Amino acid sequence: MLNYLWSGMILLAIVTAAFTGNLPKITTAALDSAKEAVTLCITVLGVMSMWTGLMKIGERSGLIINMANKMKPLLQYLFPEIPKNHVAFKYIATNFIANILGLGWAATPAGLKAMETMQQLNTNKEIASRSMRMFMVINMSSLQLVTVNIIAYRMQHGSVNPSEIIGPGILVTSISTVAAVVYCKLLERVKL
Repeated sequence: MLNYLWSGMILLAIVTAAFTGNLPKITTAALDSAKEAVTLCITVLGVMSMWTGLMKIGERSGLIINMANKMKPLLQYLFPEIPKNHVAFKYIATNFIANILGLGWAATPAGLKAMETMQQLNTNKEIASRSMRMFMVINMSSLQLVTVNIIAYRMQHGSVNPSEIIGPGILVTSISTVAAVVYCKLLERVKL
């Protein structure tokens, strides 16, 4: 459906530009946008490589496991259906840590493994378990301390202080995550 929507908007823009005599502007804008997209990709690739590398260093040094162990009481509260020392907690913690650091790219593999291990525990394979729903809601609310993408975009566009977004980002994502968890916990109580 989205393919049709985007195709229609592009076609409409080209037809409108042709009838209003602005076709050269469309061509110039397309070429400028392509150049900007390549520049953005290179900028994001550099930032992503740095943070993903730091995540790997943290993983190999034992920092991730240490942080995951410190998160256990919180994780057991959020995911009471999962047995105490189940491997799902490792994947959930790794996913949360990567998301908190703004590394959505590094969080995805751990998130997929977390869902896979939670599905193995799920008694009804057709419906997501409470733990799976909680995990998805927390991932969608996306608590982040460092918003890597936004910082990279701001750097590319010449922001004087690209990291000034960190404080507001922490505030907003904290509120959204707390609201998401409270909503899920209330919904669980209603269903129980």
